[in-house]
Amino acid sequence: MSAGPRRVPAAALEAFTTALFRSHGLSPEDAATVARTLVLADLRGVDSHGVLRTGVYLERLKRGLINPTPKVRVLREGPAAALLDGDNGMGPVVATAAMRRVLERARAAGVGAVAVRRGNHYGMAAAYALMALEEDCIGLTLTNGPALVAPWGGTRRFFGTNPLAIAVPAGRERPVVLDMATTVVARGKIIKAAKEGYPIPAGWALDAEGRPTTDAAAALAGTPVPIGGYKGYGLMLVIEVLSAVLAGAAVGPAVGELYDNPRRPQEVGHLFAAIRLEAFGDPGEFKGRMDALIREVREGPRAPGSERIYLPGEIEFETEARLRREGVPVWPALWEELTALGREAGVPFPGEA
Repeated sequence: MSAGPRRVPAAALEAFTTALFRSHGLSPEDAATVARTLVLADLRGVDSHGVLRTGVYLERLKRGLINPTPKVRVLREGPAAALLDGDNGMGPVVATAAMRRVLERARAAGVGAVAVRRGNHYGMAAAYALMALEEDCIGLTLTNGPALVAPWGGTRRFFGTNPLAIAVPAGRERPVVLDMATTVVARGKIIKAAKEGYPIPAGWALDAEGRPTTDAAAALAGTPVPIGGYKGYGLMLVIEVLSAVLAGAAVGPAVGELYDNPRRPQEVGHLFAAIRLEAFGDPGEFKGRMDALIREVREGPRAPGSERIYLPGEIEFETEARLRREGVPVWPALWEELTALGREAGVPFPGEA
């Protein structure tokens, strides 16, 4: 087992990460967008999608597999919907631009939806759903990814972990934010465990022979386990349709690998959507009903051994508030990796001796 993490202030980590991406050809604005998205994931405790991803993003930029200066184009557009070509740009850059366009459509039409082709891994899905809350909208995003999971009854890897995120405004209570992979766990958590040298819980993954494993390295050679068996498979398939088939993006095994010997762009597909509350009634009344729902769920009888009933996103909001005070924990292996990346780019890592 490795030593514990050291803390880095979020602002310092974001500035460092911004400088790294600027050194690899991104504009100041785009570099800041990527860094902000990664550090937000760390702050919310989703460290599998935080600065842990910096190294692989930079490697793909160096190999020419990501376009550092994309020109996102509108291929098709209507009053409430649009299809964008992401021009193989950085995932968070393209996704942020797409969600902004969604919110423009929702302001005008009450609802908005944007599909994206030629995208890349965009990090924590909740980052884009959360943008909708500022506009009194319900936000939604879906994405596909590299083939990792076989369909129910099959043996060939076909689907990605195909996450979805939904953010719902509330009044006095915190928003409800569901951010989940359609596998038991996001692959990034297995990558993190392998990097830090600790086992994964039973039930997360199978090895290359299809056997349950708690060895993170064996799990990376195998496959994550879908949620809910055949129901999880069905959800994966529908997300593949809505994010990739609809957009004309790469599907299944045609999606480029992120980590495993990447040789081509990912060509990922995304879907972003927003529903403006006032299109269906008074936003204040909706938020009041949400508050009532949240309190009724939270205050219900607890199962034996359960100290508290959480709403989706509640742990993440509390973690974010705490880590903004305490700093982002950076584990030793990641600390060494970021320090090395900084030295290579001439950017000192915060706290480097």
